[in-house]
Amino acid sequence: NQPAGHLEPDESLLEAARRETLEETGWEVAPTAFIGAYQWKAETGRHYLRFAFAADPVRHLPDRPLDDGIVQALWLTPSELQSQSHRHRSPLVWQVVQDFLAGRRSPLSTLQQIA
Repeated sequence: NQPAGHLEPDESLLEAARRETLEETGWEVAPTAFIGAYQWKAETGRHYLRFAFAADPVRHLPDRPLDDGIVQALWLTPSELQSQSHRHRSPLVWQVVQDFLAGRRSPLSTLQQIA
């Protein structure tokens, strides 16, 4: 799975993307583009909404503990990731990568937070 999670109160989507990435990988990142918004209905009937971003790595904090339940951050090539599709949390994992590889990018200014 890519880093994912929930919005905290009064948090923007970009703030959440930076925070979740840090909490789940130990990396500070700088979002560079919006890849897309994705909705998926699981077999349980539960709906999931994902906002995906491209980002540049800024700084690795190797001594920072990762969120509970995360054993390690693992970086895979696209072919390695695709070969593990049976382990993906949802079909959104590979769809986001496909869209990124196809060059799908929108400016971050596409997202607006109205106070």
